[in-house]
Amino acid sequence: MTYRKRLTVLSVLDSLIVLTAIYISYWTLNPEITVLKNPMVMVTALTLFVCHHIFASIYKLYHKVWQYASIGEILAIAKAVTFTIASGALMQGLVFHHMYVRALMVTWMLHMLLIGGSRFSWRMFRDHVMNQQKNLKRTLIIGAGSGGTMVARQLLNNSKVDLKPVAFIDDDRNKHRLEILGIPVVGDSNVIVQAVNKYHIDHIIIAIPSLNKKEINRIYQECAKTNAKTQIMPKLEDVMTGKVSVNEFRDVQVEDLLGREPVELDIDSISEYITGKTVLVTGAGGSIGSEICRQICKFKPGKIVLVGHGENSIYLIDMELRQMYQDHIEIVPVIGDIQDRARMFEIMEEHHPYVVYHAAAHKHVPLMEYNPREAVKNNIFGTKNVAEAADTFGVHTFVLISSDKAVNPPNVMGATKRFAELIIQSLAQQSQTKFVAVRFGNVLGSRGSVIPLFKKQIQAGGPVTVTHPDMTRYFMTIPEASRLVIQAGTLARGGEVFVLDMGEPVKIVDLAKNLIKLSGYSIEEIGIKFSGLRPGEKMYEELLNENEIHPEQIFPKIHIGKANVVNADVLGQLIGSLLDMSEKEMHDTLIAVANNRFEFTSLVAAK
Repeated sequence: MTYRKRLTVLSVLDSLIVLTAIYISYWTLNPEITVLKNPMVMVTALTLFVCHHIFASIYKLYHKVWQYASIGEILAIAKAVTFTIASGALMQGLVFHHMYVRALMVTWMLHMLLIGGSRFSWRMFRDHVMNQQKNLKRTLIIGAGSGGTMVARQLLNNSKVDLKPVAFIDDDRNKHRLEILGIPVVGDSNVIVQAVNKYHIDHIIIAIPSLNKKEINRIYQECAKTNAKTQIMPKLEDVMTGKVSVNEFRDVQVEDLLGREPVELDIDSISEYITGKTVLVTGAGGSIGSEICRQICKFKPGKIVLVGHGENSIYLIDMELRQMYQDHIEIVPVIGDIQDRARMFEIMEEHHPYVVYHAAAHKHVPLMEYNPREAVKNNIFGTKNVAEAADTFGVHTFVLISSDKAVNPPNVMGATKRFAELIIQSLAQQSQTKFVAVRFGNVLGSRGSVIPLFKKQIQAGGPVTVTHPDMTRYFMTIPEASRLVIQAGTLARGGEVFVLDMGEPVKIVDLAKNLIKLSGYSIEEIGIKFSGLRPGEKMYEELLNENEIHPEQIFPKIHIGKANVVNADVLGQLIGSLLDMSEKEMHDTLIAVANNRFEFTSLVAAK
């Protein structure tokens, strides 16, 4: 209905109510009086008619959206009606020197009942009759605080949403057995399964904006025991700033179930460290490298050099950054292989970066077991090339992206990453450049991680393959990994290994189950198949070995490992001999070095 039509309908309706209410009041109290011919009644009716429209205009009764009516709208009606009746009483006293108080009181009640009722009756008809015809999904709202109330009000008032709130869950026992907006609070989070069954719930909305990741995980695990679809309300700050509306619920993501809060950055120190500087990122087209580039660009470096071997991946991140930052940051895409020593020195000499983030590496564990020589050439020699070029041309800080697989590794990939750590720790002893390593666990959504694999298997109808029911891993998000890398550069003194406090390790089979549920399927529909450990895989990962553990956090949720330095000449001699070894000898040597079982004294004696 247009504004003019709406205004006309309400004005005519109110006029009829005002003109007839006074006659009904007088006739009810004095049936013997002929009210239609009574001068006092006629003048009072005319006065009420004029005054009502005056006060209705003052309190904007015709400008309110009654489908969202609440106490404020009731008060507006009460004020307009009260002042209208008071004006009628004043007129009676001045003109007729007598006020018929009882009749005016009945008229006041009729005004309130009929004018207010006409507004709220439409809302009730729409909520309880029209919406009943829509086959709305019965919805359980977890959280009966401000967030949950906001969600419930929006669902009740928005006819475009196909969700109907029927119950609240809240851990505050003082709210149990109470009703909010006519919706009962039926218990705490321990009775989610029972509530879903009792109220025939189709949909669950987690509406507690202050909930931490651990609590989200706990509540979601309860929701996952049901067949109801589970979603989360948007952040309140996003609602307040207009980014999203309250009813734009999002699906629960795997990232929500990590069980810990994300790492926060020290913005001031990073800004001072990066803003206006030249930054170089190797492996800039990879999942970690490209996210490092995105995060860095938020701090407005003077120039960012994108180094990578794959032209397509470098092209994509180059185009993405140019669309957002080309007017503010010089973006230089460079195609180069870190195994090409001369090329790495050439790039460093040309751009003279202030900081280097070395993200280029082979990282697939089973593939590197089958190709140890390639792992050595890329992860060891490649790192050595980039690090020594950084040292030669006076780079201020060099940050190596390492892995939790570098701790006590039984596989080639982890061993070569540990070797790379030894290289930069060795260089840190003699260089003006600050060399540090950042070690973190599996990155959700990165290329080669289990999440994309599981999603493909789910889309194909299953089963999801998990190596072992007891296998655990530490997980973090791509943005978290990138932030840790950037923050580590600001904390670097030289030779450290920084490690993220990643909370408790996650069972891979639990991750698979959550992902199946988040995809809208049951475990029985998709199925889980255990395939056994692959070559080089560990059952459990570690972030620090017992010789590296430092008791204190250097930064909130960031630990520092003690350096384990090997003489640079001895290390160089060992590296130089690696490619002359057979693959079996190379494999055994890498594992021995990475696990501190190699006798470096034999090399010293040979030298």
